[in-house]
Amino acid sequence: MRINVFASVVAFAVGAVAIAVSAEGAQEDRSASFRQIELFGDVLSRIEADYVSDTDQAELIEAAIEGMLASLDPHSAYHSPDAYEDLRVTTRGEYGGLGMEVVRRDQYITIVSPISDTPAERAGLRTNDRIIAVDGDAIVGISVDEAVALMRGAVGDPVTITIAREEDDPFDVTLVRDTIPLRTVATRIESGVPYMRIAGFNERTTEMVHEGLTELRDEFGTDLPGLIIDMRYNPGGLLDQAIGVTDVFLDGGEVVSTRTRDPRDTQRYNARPGDRLNNAPIIILINEGTASAAEIVAGALQDRERAVLVGMTSFGKGSIQTIIPLRGGRDGALRLTTGRYYTPAGRSIQATGIIPDQQISAWALSTDDEAEAPQIGSEADLDGALVNENGDERESTDIAAVEQPPVDWAEDEDYQLHRAVELLNAAMETQQASLQP
Repeated sequence: MRINVFASVVAFAVGAVAIAVSAEGAQEDRSASFRQIELFGDVLSRIEADYVSDTDQAELIEAAIEGMLASLDPHSAYHSPDAYEDLRVTTRGEYGGLGMEVVRRDQYITIVSPISDTPAERAGLRTNDRIIAVDGDAIVGISVDEAVALMRGAVGDPVTITIAREEDDPFDVTLVRDTIPLRTVATRIESGVPYMRIAGFNERTTEMVHEGLTELRDEFGTDLPGLIIDMRYNPGGLLDQAIGVTDVFLDGGEVVSTRTRDPRDTQRYNARPGDRLNNAPIIILINEGTASAAEIVAGALQDRERAVLVGMTSFGKGSIQTIIPLRGGRDGALRLTTGRYYTPAGRSIQATGIIPDQQISAWALSTDDEAEAPQIGSEADLDGALVNENGDERESTDIAAVEQPPVDWAEDEDYQLHRAVELLNAAMETQQASLQP
């Protein structure tokens, strides 16, 4: 009879609070909320008394909490103690898994982006792929946490997921779980120019960017004349790391500002003096999988005219989530949307995304019928997504304005990266010419 006891406690608490509020003359404003709390206790009691089979009180209350948070927006959620520990691991440690960012969209677990050099990327999984089953068991309608729990496991263990992709018939993909590393930065010399891939923003990303620039300089043999930063399919991560990475490439000035529901609580974050590249040109690659913290970096460097953005319009997640441990994490944690962020020019990119300076597609787009153009997944497509507070909406892709690969371009060749190399070479030549006496 624990539920009955719980309901009685709720009723007593409601009564006590109501008396206190009444004494302050504000009972009327809160009475509707109190009635809803009483209703919640009544429903719990009725379920325990009359439901066809035994129920678990803790599971019912957890489901109610999950539903309450899911009604707010796609990014607010309750993390059980186990899920909260998993969340901490993904930002600080390593875990056995497949390596992809997923969300729940229209009852389907949908891939936002595969993480670079993981089983998911190596298997060719794509943005907007829907995962409809794991090891033959349908997962349509389950929560993201439940789906993640099914797909994670011991390193070396295989798992089969069923993918629904656009108009294709569903197909199975068997992947072997691997250690998903914390390393989010990789560098190399690409076709003669410095290249840096940033795949996410965890607690060490800024440090790894500094290390990567040092490695590139050693490999290049002199100060870097320019840089390609690839943030395609970067799902984001920690706000402070986005600020730290942007700071690396700016010589002071604003990076981003954040605002909560209280307009007086505006925070502005500035870069420190000192640009690691000494104003050498930067090309940033973005696409529909570039989200959140990655959009903060791209938006700041675009607004500050520090970089040229190349690719396709980004995802459009302009909100900030705060992780709130409950009883020190013993009861899990809330991931709650607590604010919005704005680029240095004051832009909110919520639900709109960042339009690159040069729109270049990774594949050929149809110009015969605009309705047949690939539908780009975005924040605005998510159930319950916050609207842009300025009323702005995501612009439709103007196919005629998008540069596309030549008809004979090989599908396995990265056209966007190829063009980024060309654009960076041109920018470096222009800068070198301007420095000549």
